[in-house]
Amino acid sequence: MRDRYDVVVVGAGPAGSMAAKTAAEHDLETLLLEKRVGIGDPVRCAEGVGKEGLKQFIKPDTRWIAAEVKGARICFPGGIKIEMSEAGPEVGYVLERKIFDRELAKQAAKAGAEVMVKTRVVDLIKEDGFVRGVKAEHLGDSFDIHADVVIGADGVESKVGRWAGINTTLKPKDIETCAQFLMTDVDIDPCYCEFYIGNQIAPGGYAWVFPKGNNEANVGLGISGNRSELHPIDYLKRFVEKKYPGGQIIEMIMGGVPVTVPTKTTANGLMLVGDAARMSDPLTGGGIIHAMKSGTMAGEIASKAVQSGDSSVECLNEYERRWRSTIGATLQKSYKAKEWLLKLSDDEWNSIASSLVGINFEELTAFGLLKEVTLRNPKLLWDLRSLL
Repeated sequence: MRDRYDVVVVGAGPAGSMAAKTAAEHDLETLLLEKRVGIGDPVRCAEGVGKEGLKQFIKPDTRWIAAEVKGARICFPGGIKIEMSEAGPEVGYVLERKIFDRELAKQAAKAGAEVMVKTRVVDLIKEDGFVRGVKAEHLGDSFDIHADVVIGADGVESKVGRWAGINTTLKPKDIETCAQFLMTDVDIDPCYCEFYIGNQIAPGGYAWVFPKGNNEANVGLGISGNRSELHPIDYLKRFVEKKYPGGQIIEMIMGGVPVTVPTKTTANGLMLVGDAARMSDPLTGGGIIHAMKSGTMAGEIASKAVQSGDSSVECLNEYERRWRSTIGATLQKSYKAKEWLLKLSDDEWNSIASSLVGINFEELTAFGLLKEVTLRNPKLLWDLRSLL
């Protein structure tokens, strides 16, 4: 490992690996750093992803696809279930993220990026108001790595953005705290993902069941940071005891998901991508495709910055303009929808569910569902006018 690169990427999740791969494909000397011993482990994700979104970036491979689902069910507090015959943009494949993330990092390495694991970034190198690299530790050794551009892909807890002077603070209502069990010996439909809504189940969020084959499933939930009375693990235990009393828990994970709209993602010499940039969908919590898109955009803009010799925020703001005109439009709508849905009581959820009974939904799209809701509940039109 040298002490200077064109680009240093901090974090080897989908956003970081795509940024490193793209930068390397543009002939930049690229270094990808990961603080953990192994890329993709531990998993901090429900592992669902849309088929078409994924195919934009990588050819599906059975090695890292645990299940292919044909649809989804939304289960309301009163017991009504709405079935979608196609899974849509957030669910289609259930991944094995440990294998998937490593494959993305491997592709970055094959493109020419150097990859270093168990390497923790502890600070940024800053000179004359610019980020000029990172300070890192590896196996007890400390060293400085200089770069023209640093890309922060260090997840929801991102320190890189904060060190660069970007306010990455999240309000309690703008983060979902999540818990998930990988369970075996569960009686599930292997072809459908299920989503459970209700303030008794997951206040300000929802529970999910994503099949992984062989009677295994990811069973988890997320709750709003300002709505919960219990720890998410307590809500999840209660849900599992009722739904799958005979199931066995073989893995447990916990974490947070940002459910807001990014305010700023660039500084002199630095860009943020993925969860570090708060690009998870505020309505669904899904973030894999947005992460891969933002990483690809950042890698492309990094190439322009290095080739022009200009890594100022004015130059890097092309990245900000690109994601705001694409990903940003979806995030804005999803955030408004989330804010509206948080106000609903279980009785209101059940009333909405009753109005949807008998409808043949062909695809699970959040906004398509909201449109159908307003058609059958005209009094909601005023609340949802800005979304539709």
